[in-house]
Amino acid sequence: MEEIQQNNKTRQIVFVVISVLTVLILDQWLKFHIKTTFSLGQSKMIFSNWFELHFTENPGMAFGLELGGKWGKIVLTIFRIIASVIIIYYIKSLIKERSKTALVVLVSLILAGALGNIIDSLFYGQLFTTSTYHQVAEFMPKEGGYAPLFMGKVVDMLYFPLVDTFWPDWIPYVGGSRFQFFRPVFNIADAAISIGVFSIIAFRRRLFL
Repeated sequence: MEEIQQNNKTRQIVFVVISVLTVLILDQWLKFHIKTTFSLGQSKMIFSNWFELHFTENPGMAFGLELGGKWGKIVLTIFRIIASVIIIYYIKSLIKERSKTALVVLVSLILAGALGNIIDSLFYGQLFTTSTYHQVAEFMPKEGGYAPLFMGKVVDMLYFPLVDTFWPDWIPYVGGSRFQFFRPVFNIADAAISIGVFSIIAFRRRLFL
């Protein structure tokens, strides 16, 4: 019995490592590709009318939200680091308590997403020049990057305009104006966090039994 429990613990640790590394590698690879090949605001259609790569930079929170000012940016990055440490300890406790592997993996996705955006905030300002609407950023410039530590911008690029139309003219206030769904531009790290959080909420009864 003890051997079975130890094997299960080892298996869960392997799943944690694989989950975190997979998200981080894909997230950082795509961000690097976008940052070094796209100018700011540039788009590339992947699937007609519903999925495109659209390069934008987010100085604040997920999905283009912002926490204003220099100190807001620093506080947000510190909060992400503290949250990541807490999540690591939580994963350790889940494994120790022999929680379900699915729960451990979902929490690992949240951790991976947080780490992915922390890397941008901490280091991208040092590693790249500024992206503009007319110029692609340079990696490891001799003259230094565009911002100090903690002040890097998060790279976003995944855009799913599933609906892009206009409100009917007869609707009060909004008639004739443009309606888009889904408007936020995000990245793989944001997606990993969202999948982890919403899956835990949706399947909480099964996961915590």
